[in-house]
Amino acid sequence: MTATVRTASGQAEGGRWAPGERILWRYRENAGDRVHICRPVTVVQDTDELLAAWLAPDTPCVRPVLADGTPIHHEPLATRYTKPRTVVRDRWYGMGVLKLARPGEPWSVWLWWERGWRFQHWYVNLEEPLTRWAGGVDSEDHFLDIDVYPDRSWRWRDEDEFAQAQRDGLMEPAQARRVEAAGRAAIETIDAWGAPFDGGWEHWRPDPAWPVPELPQGWDSAPVRAVC
Repeated sequence: MTATVRTASGQAEGGRWAPGERILWRYRENAGDRVHICRPVTVVQDTDELLAAWLAPDTPCVRPVLADGTPIHHEPLATRYTKPRTVVRDRWYGMGVLKLARPGEPWSVWLWWERGWRFQHWYVNLEEPLTRWAGGVDSEDHFLDIDVYPDRSWRWRDEDEFAQAQRDGLMEPAQARRVEAAGRAAIETIDAWGAPFDGGWEHWRPDPAWPVPELPQGWDSAPVRAVC
């Protein structure tokens, strides 16, 4: 029996998902129109201020690989973004990830734990602001990221990938400048310890009764883009 995505009534008209509902958190390919990352998640909170969703361990997901099956990060950076790609089904590894996104912000914040629920760090994923649709949310990754540690220190991450993506034509100069500006804005939020870092989410734990979501039919339906 194939699982389907459960959505709240009226979601297409701007409604909210209830805690425990399962949605898809997806990313479309850069400079393309297909979904190349899809992760079923469980809604923790969905308000006007924040969408929080739990990516459980062993969740079936979709991720990109090179056409010959080589993992993306095993390919040298110089050819990483120019070789043909496909997608494969896989399962999420490790402890799981709590994803937090504020409406309209060009980044999401992910929380990582080690075994035994020892908090590891926050991860700021620079991306297009999430676009909602009936089955979940869509975005496009912007390569550049920020690690934030429990002592509130931070560091840039993946600057080399960000630069290579520009060289390979996956990001126009104007877009790159917007991403850099978004990163600086995120750092201002970190330095001020604003939302969502101040929310105590590192102490959150998932409901043990939540099942691991399945990957439903329609996971690869056309991604939704924001209307500019």
